[in-house]
Amino acid sequence: MRNYTIAVIPGDGIGKEVVEGALIPIRAVASKHGARLIETTFDWSCETYLRSGRMMPEDGIETLRGFDAILLGAVGWPKTVPDNISLHGLLLPIRKQFDLYANIRPHRLLPGISGPLVKSNFDILCIRENTEGEYSGAGGRVHVGTPQEVAVETAIFTRHSIERILRYGFEQARRRRGKLASTTKSNAQKFTMVLWDEITEELAAEYSDVEVTRYHIDALSARMITHPESLDVIVASNLFGDILTDIGAAIQGGLGFAASANINPRGGVPSMFEPVHGSAPDIAGSGAANPIATIWSGSMMLEHLGEREAATELVAAVSRVTTDTSLLTPDCGGTAKTLALGQRIADRI
Repeated sequence: MRNYTIAVIPGDGIGKEVVEGALIPIRAVASKHGARLIETTFDWSCETYLRSGRMMPEDGIETLRGFDAILLGAVGWPKTVPDNISLHGLLLPIRKQFDLYANIRPHRLLPGISGPLVKSNFDILCIRENTEGEYSGAGGRVHVGTPQEVAVETAIFTRHSIERILRYGFEQARRRRGKLASTTKSNAQKFTMVLWDEITEELAAEYSDVEVTRYHIDALSARMITHPESLDVIVASNLFGDILTDIGAAIQGGLGFAASANINPRGGVPSMFEPVHGSAPDIAGSGAANPIATIWSGSMMLEHLGEREAATELVAAVSRVTTDTSLLTPDCGGTAKTLALGQRIADRI
């Protein structure tokens, strides 16, 4: 049996519930295919911050370094801890310290699930640069609390990071339908986004078998809604990718279906897998949260670990259940509870 060590961080709110529900089918499919997940759970959350002043211990990154993968639920509890503290105290340090530069988010409709669009035959893979750009954290504030207060936020783009995320996107496009959409706002942002466009054109010459289209972010946002079936692989900066993938979540039926992987394709460090949704304080504790995004993220984790057959079967099991929305959670029109849905999917494996 192949063993994999998994750091489990349920986090805040519904994160605890969806992780518990998702692990039921994830464990089942792994075991069926000869893999054993050795899990260690870390209680790192906003509650941790309120107790200790830190979202995770000072040696948290080093603690995680020895694991094969990280499965995270959700982070944030804005009533007690500002979002900028929870984000910069847990999620972003993991992404940056392990150089998890590729944030991968698939967008397609599962059987039986309807989105708000007439179009339903889309299959989009959005790849977001995950370590710099608009979320670099560089900047500051001066004259705080005065009429002259100034806040500066600096977006940092390097040739190294732009090239590697675009190259990863080109490689994925080669494995899929051979189309890549690169998005910027280079008509208005004349330095960083122009550099991005230039590197896109340089790599396009190397990947002559991939059809490349350059979009401005506003035009691509509209196209995801009007012609999603025309898109294959999208590569975007940190901020633009964040926006586009929320659109992607909306057209695929909601955040309950939006999975993501934060990976370092070179390996040697644990990659992190998490649903796109937040902690949803309004329904936390009700047992009604949809675990499918976390289960799908778990499938991406298994594939990253080399368990491709298990990953494929897990999504297939989800698809067998989604055909009857009455068996799903309330966000899909059903009455199922989180753990019951996780078990129902496990039973289809």
